[in-house]
Amino acid sequence: MEIREFVETLDREGRSLATAAEKAGVDAEVATCAGWQVRDLVRHTGMVHRWATAFVAEGHTSYHPDGGLPDLDHDELLIWFRDGHRRLVDTLAGASPDVRCWSFLPAPSPLAFWARRQAHETTVHRVDAESALGGEPTLVAPGLAVDGIDELLRGFHGRDRSKVRTEEPRVLRVRATDRTDAVWTVRLSSGPPVTERGDRANTETKSDAESDAGRSADVDCELTGPAAGLYLALWNRAPFPAVTGDASLATLWREKSAITWS
Repeated sequence: MEIREFVETLDREGRSLATAAEKAGVDAEVATCAGWQVRDLVRHTGMVHRWATAFVAEGHTSYHPDGGLPDLDHDELLIWFRDGHRRLVDTLAGASPDVRCWSFLPAPSPLAFWARRQAHETTVHRVDAESALGGEPTLVAPGLAVDGIDELLRGFHGRDRSKVRTEEPRVLRVRATDRTDAVWTVRLSSGPPVTERGDRANTETKSDAESDAGRSADVDCELTGPAAGLYLALWNRAPFPAVTGDASLATLWREKSAITWS
C-alpha cells in the first residue's frame, strides 16, 4: 500500500472510531478490551495520535515520550480526539516524503512507517469502539488486513520484545483463504519468532493434493480464514476463523502476543 492509501485509511477509520464512540457513550464497556470503557479507548488512541504527530511535525530523531492521557470526558473528550486525529491526518498528508524522524519498525521511510502504523492503530481501535455498540464490526478491507498481518508478524513479532516463544522449535502458518499472496510461516523457538512470507502461487502447477501436502508437512499448526478475520484474530479481537494441527500454538498466540503500550 502507498502512503496516500494509509493516510486515507487513517482519516476514514478515525472518523468512524469517533462516531462509534459517540453513539456508544463514554461509559460503555469495550467488549474487545477487558476493563476498558469507551473513554479509556478514546483517551489512549487520541494520545497515540498526538505522540505520532510530534515525531513527524517536530522532527524528533530519537524516542520522545508521549504527552500522557487527558483529564477530559464526554463531549470535550470527543472534541479533543477529533482535533488530534485531524492534525495527524493533515501532518502526514502534508509531510515531505524525505522527512527524518524516529520510527521503530522497518519501513521504506519514516513517513511510510508512521502512516502505516497509525492506519492500523486506528483501524484496530475503531473495531474496539464498534464492539461497545454490540454486533459485528465494519469489515476491514482485505488488502489492508493483509498488510496489517504482515506488520504484526514480521514487524512487531520480529523484535526481541516478542513473548511468543516455545521451548522446542515449532512452526505456525498463517494463511488467508481469500488472497493468494497472503501466507506466512512463523518459526517459533526460545528466541523471537522468525517469519517468512510465502506465495502460494508457486504451487499452482502442482495438484491440489501435492499443494496441501507441501503446506502442511512441516507445519505444527495452521491458522486459516479470510484476511480480515485473521487480522482481527491475530490482534486478539476475535476468535481464529479456523485452526488445524496443534491448537496449543493458537492458545500460545492468544496468551503471549499482546502488544502493550509501555
